[in-house]
Amino acid sequence: MSNVSSKKTDLSSQQGEELLRVLKSRFEKNMTRHKGVEWTKVQTRLEANSAKLWSLNEMERTGGEPDVVFHDKKTGEYIFYDCSTETPNGRRNVCYDREALEARKAFKPADNAIDVATDMGIELLTEEQYRELQKLGNFDTKTSSWLKTPADIRKLGGAIFADRRYDHVFVYHNGASSYFSARGFRGLIRI
Repeated sequence: MSNVSSKKTDLSSQQGEELLRVLKSRFEKNMTRHKGVEWTKVQTRLEANSAKLWSLNEMERTGGEPDVVFHDKKTGEYIFYDCSTETPNGRRNVCYDREALEARKAFKPADNAIDVATDMGIELLTEEQYRELQKLGNFDTKTSSWLKTPADIRKLGGAIFADRRYDHVFVYHNGASSYFSARGFRGLIRI
């Protein structure tokens, strides 16, 4: 049995209340990220889904500063992205995925972005989603973030990451087994 299924994914009522306070405060301070979205409707969905609230808490705990960036009117889902100015500090120094981690012969990082995201119950941002995030502010001006890599690139041993430099968003490639103290990953969750 994997430890993911046996892991505790509920917050205490006090933790849940504190997280909702933090999320509401961030929501109200950054209204340009979610024009036309009402906090009471977001909160109602959050309170109805304890597993996703736990995932948001993991995003917060690791430095992601999650916030609502999109409301899907077809599904009713609210999409939260990591909106920390730099890639989340608690998710840096990771290679791209398990295959890359196992391929390293020496100086292995502690973990990989795909497994950490899965354990948290979130997804890595795609290149398109990352570019949408960058329209909401200036993110990753000193760090970079792994992105969900297309299968044809990953099959050849690579992975993509992005950052913002010189007021432009750049998407690069690297070996999937590489890792750096200034590279982590940003995620999203649909609630």
